[in-house]
Amino acid sequence: MLKHIFLPILVILLTVSACAQSVTPINFTPTPSTATPPAIEPTATEKAVSATPTPSSGIEGTVTEGPMCPGPVQVGNNTCPDQPYQATIVILNTNNTPVAQTQSNAVGFFKIELAPGTYIIHPVSDQPFPRTGDQTVTVMAGQYTQVTIMYDTGMR
Repeated sequence: MLKHIFLPILVILLTVSACAQSVTPINFTPTPSTATPPAIEPTATEKAVSATPTPSSGIEGTVTEGPMCPGPVQVGNNTCPDQPYQATIVILNTNNTPVAQTQSNAVGFFKIELAPGTYIIHPVSDQPFPRTGDQTVTVMAGQYTQVTIMYDTGMR
């Protein structure tokens, strides 16, 4: 009986004492390098590109889902706000042909670069809920069009 009690205690004490040994720190002082890296000059093409930046355009926005609480909610009651939602968003041209696809991140934000023009935003939903509808947006040159996509959870 004493063997069964003292042997595990002895093993634990030996393990703890082995772990408790101190470690001597190593002093390391880096020596500064005396070599200087060679200067890299931009090419004529790089200078031309950096001198005239091209403004980008596209669509950016947020995706949320709600309501998140059952039952009627009074107007102005923010105890149960809509939540960010990760969604796949397909961008269609006016002929309903897919031209791009993006995904919102964990906080519901997305941004996609697009040429100026009119597009249909088609948020994908593989199930009946949450669901949302398509939106038509116009992208202007040199700016991002702000979009809010709200998925309906179906909760009432």
